[in-house]
Amino acid sequence: MDNIDTFIEKFITAVDFQEAVEITPDTVLKDLPEWDSLAALGVIVLSDMEYGKTITGEHLKQVTTVNDLYQLLT
Repeated sequence: MDNIDTFIEKFITAVDFQEAVEITPDTVLKDLPEWDSLAALGVIVLSDMEYGKTITGEHLKQVTTVNDLYQLLT
């Protein structure tokens, strides 16, 4: 199982930020400048490919921070 730092690296790759963004476990997803439907789709693909878990947009609506997302997938 990945630790939170490894997850954050994968999250940053999945969202494909255009500019460098500092992400911590406490980062609020909706505060990220590029958190949109494409970013959410990247996270859904990440969860399936890297963690073998199927999540939906409804799951993503229920999480607030990067750590919440990490807890959902691990």
